[in-house]
Amino acid sequence: MSSDKPFILDDFLPYQLAVVAERVSRQFSRHYREMFGLSRSEWRVVAHLSQQPSVSVREIAAQAELDKSKVSRAVSRLETQGYVTKESSPADRRLVVLALTDKGRQMVAKLTPIAEAYQQEVLSDLASDADGFRSALKRLMAEPGQRG
Repeated sequence: MSSDKPFILDDFLPYQLAVVAERVSRQFSRHYREMFGLSRSEWRVVAHLSQQPSVSVREIAAQAELDKSKVSRAVSRLETQGYVTKESSPADRRLVVLALTDKGRQMVAKLTPIAEAYQQEVLSDLASDADGFRSALKRLMAEPGQRG
């Protein structure tokens, strides 16, 4: 599959997506970093825990596309700060189940309106393209065998 066209990195979609994701993530990270001293990994753990009453490290790592060791380190720091609890699963004692504490839920409650406002800011940058962009992202986020 050769082409006479030269490869231009700035036009390569995976590269563009990675750069945009990094910039958007970095811009939003200033909020949770300044308010609560959280790293990106810690924020992603908290965000996932805010969606489910309890979840395992393995599940968060898979859903967030994070390395399991990164999730484990983030969870340890969050537990030390009082935002997360860890317990053995009653169904499988080898599995550690995570949950937000009251302090963790309060943090999420403070960050939610900020996250929603930031999302509106990003969507307004997309203007009339926002709906199509979000639809395309959902398709790209689906597992390859489930894309329609």
